[in-house]
Amino acid sequence: MTNDKPFPKVGVGVLIKNDNNEVLLGERIGSHGDGEWCFPGGHLDFGETIFETAKRETKEETGLDIDEFELISVADELKYIKTDNKHYLNIGIMAKYKGGEPRLMEPHKCKEWKWFSLENLPDKMFEGTRLIINNYKAGKIYQ
Repeated sequence: MTNDKPFPKVGVGVLIKNDNNEVLLGERIGSHGDGEWCFPGGHLDFGETIFETAKRETKEETGLDIDEFELISVADELKYIKTDNKHYLNIGIMAKYKGGEPRLMEPHKCKEWKWFSLENLPDKMFEGTRLIINNYKAGKIYQ
């Protein structure tokens, strides 16, 4: 018996701040949210914790090592349902930046990585990243 009902996926986004209190964002290419800026992150794998996902995805996408994880956001990402048939439960994690320069490890998924002030973010933000930032600034996990 098959179930044709679509199910949400779980995405993990990682807020990383440098010594200048700037956050790391990448410009997406080739998938939903093309041209929008986002935190490092990706899908929660089966059998993996959200902190393991944060560490793995950040390393895969930027080459950076992170630790000292904190849950900062849980959000319903619904923006892309009509355009891309994508529904995500978005988990925001803040992690400690251990230094080094981000590298473009997946050029087919991301155009570039840049540091931005939370007060001067790009106009085109990926929905999951925008939700994490909103919750972080409000000091609430879910709103």
